[in-house]
Amino acid sequence: MVAIFLKTVPFFALIALGYAAGRTRFFTAEATAYLTKFVFYFALSAMLFNFAANLTLDEVFDARFLTAYLWGCGIVYLIATAVGFMRGLSVPESAVEAQCAVIGNVGFLGIPMFVVLLGPESAGPMLMVLAADLIVFSSLIVILITGSRDGRIALSTLNTVALGLIKNPMIVSISLGIAWSATGWQLWTPVNEFLTILGAAATPGALFAIGASLAGKTAERVSVAGWLTFCKLVLHPAAVALSAIVLFPVADPFAVTVMVAAAAMPVAGNVYMLAQHYGVAPQRVSAAILVSTAISIVTLSAVIALLTGET
Repeated sequence: MVAIFLKTVPFFALIALGYAAGRTRFFTAEATAYLTKFVFYFALSAMLFNFAANLTLDEVFDARFLTAYLWGCGIVYLIATAVGFMRGLSVPESAVEAQCAVIGNVGFLGIPMFVVLLGPESAGPMLMVLAADLIVFSSLIVILITGSRDGRIALSTLNTVALGLIKNPMIVSISLGIAWSATGWQLWTPVNEFLTILGAAATPGALFAIGASLAGKTAERVSVAGWLTFCKLVLHPAAVALSAIVLFPVADPFAVTVMVAAAAMPVAGNVYMLAQHYGVAPQRVSAAILVSTAISIVTLSAVIALLTGET
């Protein structure tokens, strides 16, 4: 575990640097927003396109892998939702808490980190996890919140979901990359080098942006944040491991390792964006992101070390 922990230290050190810059206001909230936009629309999109364009369709789509992952996520999603209902929460609040329990920071933290820790071959499984999170669960929370408020699922709700997917640069870049890969053509060398240079900015930029954004978050309602953190960092990887190993055995052990490690990522920042947009428990989500990210410094290393057999 110590060896894995030492490998993750530089990643979390970049997050800490961003956090310090945000707390001292050397990096303002406006600067953080623009850095996040650059990473989201340009650097990370270039990285995802480059990965997808250099993989075959079989490497970025495995029905059994996706089934196992979605079943594992579904188990935890239902647990978090049930606990929310038992606490007297509304459907929107329970949906937001369930989202915290299963959506990890795969795009900004997971992919850059795992490519270094587990190798470039982890890109394919990570793209499947990211696509499942964005397409299935980001759509589900919008449907649940708007449907519960309107009393029905209207066509406008489905239009909103579809438009959100079409406009999401991560979905677009992965889709375009897969489409290019399907042609069998190699990227023109200058284009490939351009994408490589731009994509290289994703890792430091994303990690710094995570830290700077955490500086504006608070740890209010720590008991709830602790429960959601437990769901995300313990229950989620455990349920995904059970699903991938026992319920729907995935043939490739390495793919299982990547899937379970991805499930051990802390709560993603885009959950806060959705909670804030719909006005549903944003402070609760903020606390869950802050607490889960801090604790994942240890737990993520432990999960990866357990999966890879490193000590």
